[in-house]
Amino acid sequence: MRVKGTANPPILSSKTATKGRSTQTAQMWRWTITGCLLFVCLSIVDCAPPRSDYLVIGAKNFTEQVILGELLAQHIEARTGMKVERRFYLAGSYICHQALVSGRIDAYVEYTGTALTAILKQPMSCDPQAVLKTVQNLYQKRYQIVVMPPLGFENTFAMVIRADDAQRLHLNTLSEAAQYTPRWRLGVGYEFEQRPDGLPGLSKVYGLRFKGPPRTMDLGLLYRALNAQQVDIIAANSTDGQIAEFGLKVLEDDKHYFPPYQAVPLVREDALKRWPVLRSAISDLASKITADEMRAMNEAVDAEHRDPAEVVREFRQKKGL
Repeated sequence: MRVKGTANPPILSSKTATKGRSTQTAQMWRWTITGCLLFVCLSIVDCAPPRSDYLVIGAKNFTEQVILGELLAQHIEARTGMKVERRFYLAGSYICHQALVSGRIDAYVEYTGTALTAILKQPMSCDPQAVLKTVQNLYQKRYQIVVMPPLGFENTFAMVIRADDAQRLHLNTLSEAAQYTPRWRLGVGYEFEQRPDGLPGLSKVYGLRFKGPPRTMDLGLLYRALNAQQVDIIAANSTDGQIAEFGLKVLEDDKHYFPPYQAVPLVREDALKRWPVLRSAISDLASKITADEMRAMNEAVDAEHRDPAEVVREFRQKKGL
């Protein structure tokens, strides 16, 4: 029976209802996919490297790197009048490399042995000039990055123990220490445990075994852990100021396992083209820093708690830069 003033609702077949639901579902999916694509596009734009009107200098996350980054920035500003942005504490080598390749930074200081093995994945070599040449050629070819002339010093890995342990056990070399390492706890930075020029190869060459797995920590905490006897040997850096500050013993790499680690500025080729004065400004710093001078600057910041920028200004004045 039909009721006056109303229309009976249409009776839909199951086939028609299913078709309607399918059309609605398809439309919902189209809107969802469109929204997702829009989100992805906006994300890509948001994450794209910013193209600034000024130079960006990077540095890893330890004292020496901050000092060297500040040295590059200060000298470029003084020589060229350019504005320089500082992006320091960028974790380790891999993060700095990615930042350089992607254009988020324009330059930072790397070490040739690290570049050779950790970044370029090349066989290790003990010839400083051969390593430098290989690094220069491959960075240019693969990444359009220019390896500038060395700054004048090397910063190699240093296996460091407490002085009283060295005296008590009469230790001077890693070969002599190998027999005691099964009793020792090892402290390392975040990269050393896995790097091709790090712990695996070192342990193989010297037959090192340690008491338990390595204790991994920030580089700045290694010396604190060693002095507190939380670890017994650390993989540190040869130019660290804390070695002299705490009277610690560096074990000689008597089998010459570690490659050369000359400090070299890495600069994007497009930055050198964009700012031609940049090449001569950075070249001013070639061979200007000795290992002792670098160690003294590190100690001024770490032991005396001085501002890295102030330490760099004094160094530049001393060198007539």
